[in-house]
Amino acid sequence: MRFYSKFLIIFLLSAVVSCSVSQPKRLTPLETLNVYGNAFKKKDTTQMKLLLSQSTLKMAEESARAQNTTVDEIIKSEKLFGENQTTAEYRNEKTEDEKASIEIKDSIGIWNTVQFIKEDDVWKIDKTSFANKIEREIEQSNDELDRIINQGRQP
Repeated sequence: MRFYSKFLIIFLLSAVVSCSVSQPKRLTPLETLNVYGNAFKKKDTTQMKLLLSQSTLKMAEESARAQNTTVDEIIKSEKLFGENQTTAEYRNEKTEDEKASIEIKDSIGIWNTVQFIKEDDVWKIDKTSFANKIEREIEQSNDELDRIINQGRQP
């Protein structure tokens, strides 16, 4: 009988302890960006990769293969912060459903928009959104240039 009472007490204590252990805090997009910035300063590519979206990691893997280098080198080279930047200014944090954005001032004073996406209920930095935006802008510029070039031609 004594064995069962000790077993029951140990079981109840372990159940109470496991219930009292809190789930890790879900980071906001701004907190995610701050953690990424700290990881960047420490050159902690493992932590940086944990804060990047799956599509961003896939894009980094493709770049690494194309450049014959490692994913870590690609992650380190794609900077949201300048090497000597000690502080960062933020503005216009916007969150809508599963997407978010924050403007951040870079080391030379230009405001850039950082995009976020929620994956498995965790905010991740989504660099592919930025790459896709640049790609669309280039396509629009090329289309406009084609239109201007072709404007004077006879059909």
